[in-house]
Amino acid sequence: MTERSSGLEVADAALLLDDLRVRCGHDFREYAAATLHRRIAARIEAEHLRTVSELRARVRRDGDSLQRLVEALTVRVTAMFRDPSFHASFRANVVPLLADRRFFRVWHAGCASGEEAYSMAILLHEEGLLHRCRIYATDLSHAALARARAGIYPLPPMRDHTESYRRAGGARSFSEYYTARYEHAIMRPFLRDRIVFATHNLATDAAFQEIDVLLCRNVLIYFTRPLQDRVHDLFLTSLSPGGILALGRTESLRFTAREDRYQPLDARERIYRRVGEK
Repeated sequence: MTERSSGLEVADAALLLDDLRVRCGHDFREYAAATLHRRIAARIEAEHLRTVSELRARVRRDGDSLQRLVEALTVRVTAMFRDPSFHASFRANVVPLLADRRFFRVWHAGCASGEEAYSMAILLHEEGLLHRCRIYATDLSHAALARARAGIYPLPPMRDHTESYRRAGGARSFSEYYTARYEHAIMRPFLRDRIVFATHNLATDAAFQEIDVLLCRNVLIYFTRPLQDRVHDLFLTSLSPGGILALGRTESLRFTAREDRYQPLDARERIYRRVGEK
């Protein structure tokens, strides 16, 4: 599907999204249209089909094709210590606010396959805080969550992430945090034990409660503005007073209805602190 796509194809795409909502409970209807159409087109090609209508018929009768489509629509780029400057800023600006807490909760919304959740666990471990927190890492993709729970990743990229870890303020050997075996890296159990991976759909599911740190980086850019506004309401409801919200570099609270409920801790890295009562 391109800008020249026929009205019929666009209508079929809308019907396809309705099918996914009914059959799987995943509501993609307010995701950014351009991104959805590109991913649907890629799935049509991968399935050796010609039209959205044919793809719709395929996923109706073939559960594997249905699952592949859902995965294609939810794929996001992730990596260990992605955006090292963000993690360096988190150490400098957020860790001191958490240091005197006996226990705190972290929600990593849209965690994909888990690399960034493990990165946060490593950071908190190095700051002496991991044993005092619980990290809730959520995503709507069951396959991505299965990979995240296993904590097993290809080894060559992990070696490449060492530089990102160092730039993020890591002072140890990054290899301390995983066991290398058969070209795979297995995350250390003490990291996995502090993370709860669970299914959650930001478009449809309810808020978490009394969250102290909420990370949702590079997810909102895939949503329409009305859905972004609803998700910001969900985040505000989830965060405890004084809680921390971290967005992606290309995302912002500016010009949102909830901008006045936060103060920036690092505007460049999109780290904010919730102000006011519930």
